[in-house]
Amino acid sequence: MSLQKLRDRLPDYAKDIRLNLGSLASETVLGETQKAGTFIAAALGAGNPQVAAAIIAEFASKLDAKEVAAARSAAAVMGMNNVYYRFLHLAGNEDYGKMPAKLRMNAIATHGIPQANFELWCLAVSAINGCGTCIASHEAAVREAGVTAEQVQAAVRIAAVVKGAAAVLDCEAAEKTEAVALAA
Repeated sequence: MSLQKLRDRLPDYAKDIRLNLGSLASETVLGETQKAGTFIAAALGAGNPQVAAAIIAEFASKLDAKEVAAARSAAAVMGMNNVYYRFLHLAGNEDYGKMPAKLRMNAIATHGIPQANFELWCLAVSAINGCGTCIASHEAAVREAGVTAEQVQAAVRIAAVVKGAAAVLDCEAAEKTEAVALAA
């Protein structure tokens, strides 16, 4: 499935998502590698297989194999870290923060691409998952690396719209499943 086919699958009530997907695909604030990796990491982080397949089909060819693997790694490691660090933040018990995480996070250091790009992709996934600790950490890292506020905003906009598309398709699938169950 292509990005256009994904956009076509979105119902009229999600017209804003459909339009935003199109405009963000043409975003010029981010470099092509940054944009493509952000789309892929966000799509994987959003958790909808149809959205992930469409976005990977659209953007993977704009990256080399190492960059695609890094975008996948960003989504994977943030899927884990966002839960753990969001728990530390929300639990409000300092004892947990004093304990070693004991989670392997080698992908953060061994991805083999420019650190700013990897951090940007981690930031996008962290925004989807709502981990304030990870958002603050990755936002500080990308800004220190020279990523502008406009570029950060563009990456988070991509994450927001991709997550919105995933939510719409998840709801549509749930409604179809319910309709089938009721008909049986």
